[in-house]
Amino acid sequence: MKGGTGYSIVRTKNRPASTGRLFIISAPSGAGKSTICRSLRDRLPDLRYSISTTTRPPRPGEKNGVDYHFTDIATFKAGITADRWAEWAEVHGNYYGTSAVFIARERAAGRDVLLDIDVQGAAQLRRNYPDAVTIFIMPPSAAVLRQRLERRGTDTPDVIEERITNACQEMAQRSAYQHIIVNDNLEDAVQALVAIISGDGNHQ
Repeated sequence: MKGGTGYSIVRTKNRPASTGRLFIISAPSGAGKSTICRSLRDRLPDLRYSISTTTRPPRPGEKNGVDYHFTDIATFKAGITADRWAEWAEVHGNYYGTSAVFIARERAAGRDVLLDIDVQGAAQLRRNYPDAVTIFIMPPSAAVLRQRLERRGTDTPDVIEERITNACQEMAQRSAYQHIIVNDNLEDAVQALVAIISGDGNHQ
């Protein structure tokens, strides 16, 4: 335990050495997951990051193909019919999905893949990829989470209340993940995540 950040290091069992590992990270909105993942990718540049596809409008500063692949609902639903998504979910009235082709291609080439996924999608991925390493990022408290959402300034008060309610439901599912990181200090949280991904120990 370091700075309120609890973690352990594992090596995925029953996985061919030539196959890349799959890391699934989930967190409630406002827990700092996006910031942590950006720092992680800076420190581990060989880690392949799966960019999700979504039907929600871009937020200020977001770029297509960088933050998300933005698409329309009709195109997304066509992908569901064609089994194009490794997982997909409807969250806050918008659709999100992860490319199954991307995961298969990168792992077959021996590259590790990082997925930034909500809890609905992570449940699907655990069934489809039982060898995946799963990590849940927590805010220190609901009060801190509320402050972060208000500071972000992208949501109305009603939407913030909805996100807080959903966050509590998501945090109740944290026991389904192999690792839990409490983001009360950004640097500690990033170091914990780097340790999980780059570590080669085999203990809980």
